[in-house]
Amino acid sequence: MTEQYPPIRRFVTGHDADNVAKVLMEGPATNVKRPSAAAVSTLIWSTDRTPADISIGEDVEDLGARIIGTAPPANGTRFAVIDFPPDNEPRMHRTETDESTVKLKAGDVMVQRGTNHAWANRSAKRARVAFVLIDATPLGIGHPVTGAANAR
Repeated sequence: MTEQYPPIRRFVTGHDADNVAKVLMEGPATNVKRPSAAAVSTLIWSTDRTPADISIGEDVEDLGARIIGTAPPANGTRFAVIDFPPDNEPRMHRTETDESTVKLKAGDVMVQRGTNHAWANRSAKRARVAFVLIDATPLGIGHPVTGAANAR
């Protein structure tokens, strides 16, 4: 059965030609993938480099509409939100080592530095998780997901 989740309302700000701050894009984030029948992954924004290009002007590319893999672009970032259904089937990815399990609660934050991981929602309700991926120097261990590759 395919779960129906509420769309993510997204606002993108910037500056007009007179340097006035304003909302440039407003509405539901539409770059949605379904990695399984019940999970939903929504790309919110991405960047191609650091520092990111935040040039003045109202005609900006919607960097949340790009088709990219799981990993962020080289020297860039990827911001996505994933909705996990109750009792989802977790899939391990990143490196081959695994030493611990962490139980996260609403409001918790994890900084994950290239470690093996899988996301399991062991509750009876949908779990919506925000992910910010930042390109990094590969560790040279395991089978990392890099570039345009997709962990799903």
